[in-house]
Amino acid sequence: MSRPPLPPFTKETAAQKARMAEDAWNSRDPVRVSLAYTEDSRWRNRSEVFQGREAIVAFLTRKWEKEQDYRLIKDLWAFDGNRIAVRFQYEWHDAGGQWYRSYGNEQWEFDEHGLMRRREASINDIAIAENDRRFHWPTPGPRPADVPGLGADPF
Repeated sequence: MSRPPLPPFTKETAAQKARMAEDAWNSRDPVRVSLAYTEDSRWRNRSEVFQGREAIVAFLTRKWEKEQDYRLIKDLWAFDGNRIAVRFQYEWHDAGGQWYRSYGNEQWEFDEHGLMRRREASINDIAIAENDRRFHWPTPGPRPADVPGLGADPF
């Protein structure tokens, strides 16, 4: 299976890969998201470390049960060869209605077929008031073209 664009990445193809990942994650479909990763993909997400598509699906299922009305924006930070780094923000609320904005960075490594074989994510959550939300579009689904990315200053 191949998942273009393929490494080595250019600025344009790395940004395209980041946007494709953003769109997939905004679908909140764990199986769809998992198909962008190798069968034995290794992950570190916050303090969790796991490997394989089955574990990815289980993790994402738990994640989106907790993180309701999830909306994500990713921005390309750096790239080189088969590696991409992104920064991101996402907003969500818990079962009690408390909203959060989560900030983070990810480092990705791809195989020659364009599948991600390694993902490392560092994430911090900040409680926000509902009226402080920045990301408004129907979910699940991709960020509309008229909603800007993070730009120069996400804070």
